[in-house]
Amino acid sequence: MKVLVILACLLTVCQADSKKLREGFQDLGEELGDLADRVGVLEKIGPTKGGRWQLGMNINPADGHIFGYVVGWATGQDIGSEEEALKADYLNSEVWEEPANYIAIVRHQQGVVDAVKVWQFKHWGKSLLMRFGLKKMDPGRQIVTSGGPIQESIAEEAENLEDDPIFSVDGDLAFNWAYANNGCRITLTGGYLSPADENDDNTHGLGNDFRCDPLENRSTSSLWVHDVSNIQDCPLGTCVAVRLQGTDHGAGSSLRSGPVYGNYAIYVSQDAKTFPEPGYQLETEVQM
Repeated sequence: MKVLVILACLLTVCQADSKKLREGFQDLGEELGDLADRVGVLEKIGPTKGGRWQLGMNINPADGHIFGYVVGWATGQDIGSEEEALKADYLNSEVWEEPANYIAIVRHQQGVVDAVKVWQFKHWGKSLLMRFGLKKMDPGRQIVTSGGPIQESIAEEAENLEDDPIFSVDGDLAFNWAYANNGCRITLTGGYLSPADENDDNTHGLGNDFRCDPLENRSTSSLWVHDVSNIQDCPLGTCVAVRLQGTDHGAGSSLRSGPVYGNYAIYVSQDAKTFPEPGYQLETEVQM
């Protein structure tokens, strides 16, 4: 009889918390799948000396092309050319589909490293196409690393660090930050992360749009797209001048062109935990 009572209680609890249980099993399944991915990657790549980095994207905020939130990120189509890869906007479709365990965001001046941060992804073996693709955009808002950067290197002579979207704030990487009709593809948890239903135009980073459907990868106006927005507290309704880098943005009344702090290159690797220090001359592939 006691056993029946206990089972009845457990059944009641299970029914009440069925959603939490399903979510728990989904999380467990993802973690187990991630562990299997890590083992598979390590078996595939075998022993390495220092690893290899590949250039997936380069953002030049003043080259006349606008990535914004929609262009390239979710579809992974080729943008730009190999010859101009570190001078203009660029996306390499093959690299975008490569499994990535580490990511480096590099600010550079004409290809020379100015500042770099490296993070390890929480979940190994997933490509940037998977991380930025449509399946991850609804609901979006993923914190994709943990523990902060595993490397941070900044040149002594580096300028414009007080509000740089990557190098003026701490924390982990947040991808696909969707909020109301806004989206920011890459931002840091040390900055301000707008609530999901807050239309405040106030999360800043790389790949932005202040008027889009961020869950469906669709821009609803060309006025508010912009490549790079600096860290600032400039909420919609009280702020009339959003500070951007460069001229690659729409004609929205509050968007303001500003100095270019550098190009932002996104490199990924399966096995490299460190990136060359400031002063290094970049290539599309970096062997450690």
